[in-house]
Amino acid sequence: MIKDAAYYIQKLGLTRHVEGGSFAETYRSPILLEQKLIGENFKGNRNASTAIYFLLEEGQFSAFHKIASDELWHFYAGNPLSIYELNQEGELHCHQLGNNLEAGESFQILIKAGNWFGSRCEVKNGFSLVSCTVAPGFDFEDFEMAKKEDLIVAFPIHQSILKEMCQD
Repeated sequence: MIKDAAYYIQKLGLTRHVEGGSFAETYRSPILLEQKLIGENFKGNRNASTAIYFLLEEGQFSAFHKIASDELWHFYAGNPLSIYELNQEGELHCHQLGNNLEAGESFQILIKAGNWFGSRCEVKNGFSLVSCTVAPGFDFEDFEMAKKEDLIVAFPIHQSILKEMCQD
């Protein structure tokens, strides 16, 4: 049996994600970290760690956004995932998350806290099944969806990819 995106969406119980694609939360640590210990970038206490499955099909994208925590991406199945990371200095890097090490892909990619990032599967009729582990744990209070025009003004050299991968 060939496993396609629909197979994983059904088997893993994935639902639509606000930034694009499909997801399911798989872990939320019961350990709570107090805001005074983790810093002012967080808007309250946070679970120590969270994890999700995340799936993008060709033609979908995870829109540029940023969070207050580091996010570690892990590859599972399908085609490579391109993760575009825009750091504080305005440098854009395209990471390749996948299983072809000879082609420069990596099984894991770290996105640093506070950097803008978005992702997409760039293989025709392809999909990427990955997961994301966030520490301190993910909370929508610490999530900021990019405003296309604001990012283009701040980083005009990257306007082409920003126009393609921002929602507004």
